[in-house]
Amino acid sequence: MKPETIDIRERMIVALDFSTLAQVKQCLASLEGHIRYVKVGMELTYAEGPAVFQYLKEKGLKVFVDLKVHDIPNTAKGAMRSLARHGVDMVNVHAAGGVAMMQAAREGLEQGTAAGAVSPLLIGVTMLTSTGKKTMNEELAISGDVEDVVLHYAKMTKEAGLDGVVASPLEVPVIKKALGDSFVTVTPGIRPLGTDQGDQTRITTPEQAFRLGSDYLVIGRAITGAKDPAAAWESIVNAVYVDQK
Repeated sequence: MKPETIDIRERMIVALDFSTLAQVKQCLASLEGHIRYVKVGMELTYAEGPAVFQYLKEKGLKVFVDLKVHDIPNTAKGAMRSLARHGVDMVNVHAAGGVAMMQAAREGLEQGTAAGAVSPLLIGVTMLTSTGKKTMNEELAISGDVEDVVLHYAKMTKEAGLDGVVASPLEVPVIKKALGDSFVTVTPGIRPLGTDQGDQTRITTPEQAFRLGSDYLVIGRAITGAKDPAAAWESIVNAVYVDQK
């Protein structure tokens, strides 16, 4: 199913940036019946392990496991094979690992997916949304503009047979133009109006991100850190619906 035909609530992924399953349960208690898709990152995965994936799937939620795998091809392949066995819906690798690593990851994902089941979406991380041009040029020793590097990584990702990339919403138009509308874009760095920018540098509002062509948005602290997470979520959803009319 094309992302643009999916209900807007299933295209907004709530980042569960917690360190314990107990904290997740507390947060979800206020969001139950509202959200459809969640992201589990390194902190929670390393603290709780696969049990958190099982809990979230039992709650009827789609799960994006955000571990940004970046290793030798054989290790990446094994990691993806293991993740696929948990029935999650989206996983990722670092595009900087190269085409061979990404191809191996795709093979592992297919091997680990149960017969008759749909393989999780596999996306490549291009450049973290906390990374600006100065950091990329001077600290990472990668020359050029961020947008050019992101597009280069995106092209590698498609060559490797992945489903799409993680990138800033600001880079989505050039990615879609070069690689087609069916190439999935998952965009963090989403900050609703009036919320703190935090450690992100390449950001937009949810409305702007969808206007730029993002397929999935990842939104964390603006919802999970709110006094009333459900109200914060509904406010964002309503703003997007109004903007799209």
